[in-house]
Amino acid sequence: MSTALEIVKKYYAAFNQQDWDGMLALVHPNIRHEPNQGEPRLGKDQFREFLKGMDEAYQELLTGMVYYPEAGGGNRVAVEFTVNGIYKKGEAGFPPAKGQTYELPAAAFLEVKDGLVIRVATHYNLPLWVKLVSE
Repeated sequence: MSTALEIVKKYYAAFNQQDWDGMLALVHPNIRHEPNQGEPRLGKDQFREFLKGMDEAYQELLTGMVYYPEAGGGNRVAVEFTVNGIYKKGEAGFPPAKGQTYELPAAAFLEVKDGLVIRVATHYNLPLWVKLVSE
């Protein structure tokens, strides 16, 4: 059985390869996705819809990955990284998209249950992102 750290590393490797099916294979059916703003998404169907929207609006690569596994081999892993992105399609309430690039520090907190990611909470500075894509 894989450790939480190994599962989280596979999850982010799939993200960086834009392998959405690979990511979905690593998430629990009852996943709780807690975005930086807004209501949590509950379940794999809502998470799949989120990935679809992200794929349409952004092209992102995460670099500088630093993993902080829970002591004693627990089920939680924190991750710090830089989001290197291209803003492809505007979303309601945000500036228009015209291929702007951005680099944004971010972090996430993940929990693993039954060998699958059951919780992802992502955090970044949204006003900084808006500033970066508005310039």
